[in-house]
Amino acid sequence: MELTKKFVEKLSVEQVKIELLNTAYGNNETFLARLDPRTLFIWYIYFGIAPWFIHHVGILIGLFAFMVITTFMSKVTPLVIIILCLGLLGQGGYLLIASWFFGGDITVIIPLLILTLKLSIISLASITVFCSMDPEKLSNGLLKIGVPGQVSFSIAYGYRMLPSLLEEYHHVFLSFRLRGKAPEKHGILYWRTITYFAKIAVLSFYPLLLSTAKRARTTVEALETKGSFYAFTRPEVKRIKLAHLTFKKKDYFFLVISAVYVFVVNMLALLF
Repeated sequence: MELTKKFVEKLSVEQVKIELLNTAYGNNETFLARLDPRTLFIWYIYFGIAPWFIHHVGILIGLFAFMVITTFMSKVTPLVIIILCLGLLGQGGYLLIASWFFGGDITVIIPLLILTLKLSIISLASITVFCSMDPEKLSNGLLKIGVPGQVSFSIAYGYRMLPSLLEEYHHVFLSFRLRGKAPEKHGILYWRTITYFAKIAVLSFYPLLLSTAKRARTTVEALETKGSFYAFTRPEVKRIKLAHLTFKKKDYFFLVISAVYVFVVNMLALLF
């Protein structure tokens, strides 16, 4: 009962919001967070794409071990890891059941495990990169590599708005519960209660969408009034804004270490 109570406390909306804020803003002191965002983009281009074209199990295991190390270095919150594990288990289980339903046998497990390993590498690489950059750093990095200002601003704005949207969704959900009536009997396997909460969860999205659209319009009008979009079309303003982004020794060191590790893993896999 004590373990169940602690687990329920971790699933509270307030705790989820704290975890999201820690993911977006709480990793500024790690080694990866002090790197230039372009370094992380270059690193991610390989580890986010290359696993799809690698079929050697030994190389994939080596890359997975490296991703576990970098994820640990980026101090990812437990909530993100739990969501990742649930997603991988759900994806793998769904494909396994579908393959058996259409005439597959036990031999399909090995290819599914290899696919899950590839997805794990790519997912951990994504977590490592995007948990090591706060919204401002991510936006500046995208601007530096030539992404349009509206796109980079939208990504940073989405980061900042996510905790607020989660809290507002919780308020809408509670308002539906206050105005509604819960089932008096739970039914077999609590199906009545589950259906009731599932219906409320879906209905709560409609007021949230309307509120988000209204808030986004208000934000855009406020930004236009202050002239924030002036920087998107003025190279001199962008140059001043992004002057602090420079490659340093630690950026080259991280890229060289990653390249050497990949080279060693490939050589060991080919030799043994």
